[in-house]
Amino acid sequence: MSHAILLISCPDQKGITATVTNFVYQNKGNIVHADQHIDEQSNTFFMRIEWELEGFSIEKQAIAEQFSAIAQQFSMQWNVYFTDILPRMALFVSRHTHCLYDVLLRYKAGQLACEIPLIVSNHADAEVIANEFGITFAEFPITQENKMDQEKQQINLLQKENIDGIILARYHQILTESFIQNYVDRIINIHHSFLPAFAGKSPYAQAYQKGVKIIGATSHYVTAQLDEGPIIAQDTVHISHRDSLQDLILKGEDLEKLVLNRALRLHLHHKILRYGNKTVVFD
Repeated sequence: MSHAILLISCPDQKGITATVTNFVYQNKGNIVHADQHIDEQSNTFFMRIEWELEGFSIEKQAIAEQFSAIAQQFSMQWNVYFTDILPRMALFVSRHTHCLYDVLLRYKAGQLACEIPLIVSNHADAEVIANEFGITFAEFPITQENKMDQEKQQINLLQKENIDGIILARYHQILTESFIQNYVDRIINIHHSFLPAFAGKSPYAQAYQKGVKIIGATSHYVTAQLDEGPIIAQDTVHISHRDSLQDLILKGEDLEKLVLNRALRLHLHHKILRYGNKTVVFD
């Protein structure tokens, strides 16, 4: 059954919840999920509401127009989504393919509410994986000299394939600001560290040298500030003095797969609202 999902943020004031839920009720909608949060420091109201479209008196294509008067009344920033419209996601990867395999296996098992028609890489290593899963593969070798031109070609391909969002499944290239502007809050990265600690290169080696007792992974939206985008999901795993550097890497890679999947599911089910450099993540 198809559902509509409404994501809202606006200055907090009386009557928002009642007005939004009454909009659904008066138009014969059955609410299946509703959640809200108020950030007291910024006096900002956040809401996610989901309802069944079967029996709803407003046609799907007219919901946004009908809701716009309410949005204007409360100075809302808002979007409406539909569960029967699957976003088209592209996977970007370099030579570490554990996250790529994990996403593709979950996708083929029907666990991800999206389509994945394209895999992009700066190396040829993942082509055999793309062929194995029957997905188009595109290689864009990148150097300091050709980076801007290659990104333009990537954007052209993404637009041609009608790509809605990008999953960086361990893609070892820094995206330029001009590239990111085409997909603001639609590029999900997995960072092999518990940010902000041990950011940058070789986090496992840094952690090993420090003798840490936990390691982590962080998934976030990509911004022009390297590894500083709004965090979606994080987790940690315990280690001990008995763990070798290779043990840390293996445990970390398992954790990366888990955290990336968690972030991707939240994104695909429209459970994230960004404000500033933070996120509200609804259950």
